[in-house]
Amino acid sequence: VQLVESGGGLVQAGRSLRLSCAASGFTFSNYNMRWVRQAPGNDREFVAGIGPSGGMPYYADSVKGRFTISRDNAKNTVYLQMSSLKSDDTAVYYCNAAGITPDLTDYWGQGTQVTVSS
Repeated sequence: VQLVESGGGLVQAGRSLRLSCAASGFTFSNYNMRWVRQAPGNDREFVAGIGPSGGMPYYADSVKGRFTISRDNAKNTVYLQMSSLKSDDTAVYYCNAAGITPDLTDYWGQGTQVTVSS
């Protein structure tokens, strides 16, 4: 099982970045997918989530209107389009697969660093 994030990096405030998370080793369409971030010294914070078929995206208030989550089940990939980035968005971004039934194991990626310079 693997969740591999990519697309992080250093970007100026106000610019955009798109993260990707490629999944393998499990049935992708049986999982809700979420992005979670962790800034230095802080707990992990939910950012965005999406249902197994791509419906019902939901967001943290801090990113609503700026970030868009999407998924492509044919490619087993979930995306996070981030726009109007702020320095507060600086964090390690993790991809999380949460099973739709309790018997399914949750999975985490290794994270990708996003640094927003002001």
